[in-house]
Amino acid sequence: MAVSANRLELLQIADAVAREKVIDREIVLAAMADAIQKAARSRYGSETNIRADINSKTGEIRLQRLLEVVEAAEDYSTQIPLELARDRNPDAKLGDFIADPLPPMDFGRIAAQSAKQVIVQKVREAERDRQYDEFKDRIGEIVNGTVKRVEYGNVIVDLGRGEGIIRRDEMIPRENMRYGDRVRAYVYDVRREQRGPQIFLSRTHPQFMVKLFTMEVPEIYDGIIQIKSVARDPGSRAKIAVISNDSSIDPVGACVGMRGSRVQAVVGELQGEKIDIIPWSQEPASFIVNALQPAEVAKVVLDEESERIEVVVPDEQLSLAIGRRGQNVRLASQLTGWDIDIMTEQEESERRQKEFNERTALFMEALDVDEMVGQVLASEGFAQVEELAYVDLDEITSIDGFDEDTADEIQTRAREYLERLEAEMDAKRKELGVSDELRQIDGLTSQMMVALGEDGIKTIEDFAGCAADDLVGWSEPRTARRRSSKASSPSSTFRASRPKTWWCRLAFWQAGSPPKSSLPNKKPMRKLPRRRIPPNRNDIAGA
Repeated sequence: MAVSANRLELLQIADAVAREKVIDREIVLAAMADAIQKAARSRYGSETNIRADINSKTGEIRLQRLLEVVEAAEDYSTQIPLELARDRNPDAKLGDFIADPLPPMDFGRIAAQSAKQVIVQKVREAERDRQYDEFKDRIGEIVNGTVKRVEYGNVIVDLGRGEGIIRRDEMIPRENMRYGDRVRAYVYDVRREQRGPQIFLSRTHPQFMVKLFTMEVPEIYDGIIQIKSVARDPGSRAKIAVISNDSSIDPVGACVGMRGSRVQAVVGELQGEKIDIIPWSQEPASFIVNALQPAEVAKVVLDEESERIEVVVPDEQLSLAIGRRGQNVRLASQLTGWDIDIMTEQEESERRQKEFNERTALFMEALDVDEMVGQVLASEGFAQVEELAYVDLDEITSIDGFDEDTADEIQTRAREYLERLEAEMDAKRKELGVSDELRQIDGLTSQMMVALGEDGIKTIEDFAGCAADDLVGWSEPRTARRRSSKASSPSSTFRASRPKTWWCRLAFWQAGSPPKSSLPNKKPMRKLPRRRIPPNRNDIAGA
């Protein structure tokens, strides 16, 4: 290789490399200049500051040695005195550089090989930067490519101007790809790594289905119909919730298409994955009922604070609501974002009756009243003695058969019961040696301090040294579990939880009620007429 090589041939090589690698021509010329500089340093010395310039129009190569202007030169290969520098350039000053032209030279085999490596490395780096800059802005899009090779279950896809990888866990189960197959996938991440940009593709991502529907349904592309949420069991079944911004357009019918043409195109791309299209609703109860289709729901009970819902279905609809291996209720939970408990009407009735009996017994024991009064209070929705003690008196007098004197007596007994309970807990706290300083902490009750004392936490210092897990219990719910070992039994209760959902529960001991004999003697309350027990006020009829 010689510097005096054919200039036209040098430019032709630069153009060919730039077209092949899809990079800028100037980057290739800069890589060639760097290679020539490195080869020239091996000839004139590595300490020599050499610059090579290639004219992008003529292909002319100029080699120059840069000399630093100093007061007195010590190394004339890198420095030049100020007097000599001003002979060449009258405006030269200390710290400037003077360019000293070098004659054309021939490079040996080793220098030429080194220059080749520099060019290859620079071109490869430019190609990687180009791929990263191109695909980093395409995250969230669908790309088409061909299968280049399969390595250990991972599929390498040729995207034309780059390579993407579909990892084994991002492929649809039982999907078999071979060399040369056309594949469509969703770009969910692009990373710059040492070996080059890594383009990660997925065919199981929920947004992959959203993008497919966007391509098939013009109303979604135009923004008339919105896909609010998606839940997928890749390769088996999926649920999507849609809503229309135009009241004249049915969102479900638009996504299905004429004779199912639109949804069938998406199903074919997803290897036969069944898709349930559900109308989205702002009301959680209606939305969850729709999400559990095709099962029929008799009633739902919402707990908005913990985002949990109890769904009651007829006995013959239980297996349909749960689905195969819990698939239907699991997808409904992921789609709605609520934890769902499914039970039959018989189980719900038994549970309600059990809770009613427990509340009745609590009121009879705490308030020293007969069974009739306890049942009336329980049927009105009161669950704790605290509710009776601090509720507005009008709520008690509004109950049929309760006058103001009776309501006042009930509240008095409830408050006395709570005072006795508090005194017992405080005495037990002192017996355990729990410091009074803990009382200054807001929200810390005597029952909680007793529980802390039983665990050896008795001072402020002990309490401050506890980690969060020492005070709060946590558990990770399985995505599906049954309370009965017989999955097919109609009396089985099924629970589905959102994935990666955590909840905490205070693990404090709750004290029991004192025996009836410990209560002071009160005048007997008059008998109240028996009446029908109304349903719980928190129940919401299912759609």
